[in-house]
Amino acid sequence: MTDDTPLSEETRARFLRGSTATLTTLLFKRGLRNVFMQGVAPVDPASARFAAPAFTLRNIPAREDLDGIHAYQDYDHPQRKAIETVPPGHALVMDCRGDSAAACAGGILLTRLKVRGAAALVSDGGLRDTPEVAGLGLPVHVAGASPPTSLIRHHAVGDLNVPIGCGGVPVYPGDILVGDEEGVVVVPRAIADEVAAEAAEMERMEGFIQRKVAEGAPLRGNYPPNDETRAEYKAWVEAGEPEE
Repeated sequence: MTDDTPLSEETRARFLRGSTATLTTLLFKRGLRNVFMQGVAPVDPASARFAAPAFTLRNIPAREDLDGIHAYQDYDHPQRKAIETVPPGHALVMDCRGDSAAACAGGILLTRLKVRGAAALVSDGGLRDTPEVAGLGLPVHVAGASPPTSLIRHHAVGDLNVPIGCGGVPVYPGDILVGDEEGVVVVPRAIADEVAAEAAEMERMEGFIQRKVAEGAPLRGNYPPNDETRAEYKAWVEAGEPEE
């Protein structure tokens, strides 16, 4: 199920200009209902936006005989290996089964992730060192702050970049993750380009409608737009999208 088709800069730019709200609507039109990660939010809303292919790490529940503090003495521990393996421009997605009682990562690992050129970290687990992480400028979306080490709750599995679940949403390697101030949406790679293009147009039209409503226009005839409003919108676009 892995799709390694590169994400074009045009598609990426379109996603970055849009919103997760728009994307959930467009995916719903295509029959996809479960695409928004529940309980996953940006650590720093000012650094929330990204669009990138998924590179995945799976966790299962920790077991005491395997997940003592000694586990991190292994430089090839799957958590560390994932940090050192995720390709530049990709988002590292950690499946923590929605358990935020322990950290999936912390400041040192995320500093390394940023230096290596990763686009983001996404997890439905907790995160430690959140004040430090908030200042990195790296998009990080998690289930909340949780200082305890991951080893008390999570056992990272060595088969990297396999299908996982995160925030209740299936994530396949190569899926496009799009994050903004509200959270993260998963877009199947096969339809990412067309969804991004449609999102750009939908954002432009809804911006036009937003201005009309702010100026006193009623919902009827405008949201959704009727033929008259669509004609008005077309004329506005052809005129260069004037602000007034």
